Amino acid sequence: MASKAIKTCLECGDRVTGRVDKKFCSDTCRISYNNRMNAPATRYVRNVTHALMRNRRILQALNPTGKIRVSGDQLAGAGFDFRYFTSQYTTRDGAVYHYCFEQGYLKMDKNYYLLVIKKDI
Repeated sequence: MASKAIKTCLECGDRVTGRVDKKFCSDTCRISYNNRMNAPATRYVRNVTHALMRNRRILQALNPTGKIRVSGDQLAGAGFDFRYFTSQYTTRDGAVYHYCFEQGYLKMDKNYYLLVIKKDI
């Protein structure tokens, strides 16, 4: 007769009872374990999402009329992070618009940007 191995919780090490394939002693341990295992990816996604939303708010605040020209210093001073955007659109002329959701910008001459709002959403 084979002896049963005592299973221990992957999170706290306590004894696990119940189903044969059970890995945790409680829902609390299961949630804690999964949160800990996914923390780096979750933190990265949260930080990128936060940067995108901040960029969108800045563009929205600086562009109440739908189309305006602002300096790069004004964007940077407000905390805009040029590394984060949700999409790009290249015109036939080769101009590249960057968008944070529906709020967009186009790098112009010198240190100026044209802020626009995507109308086809």
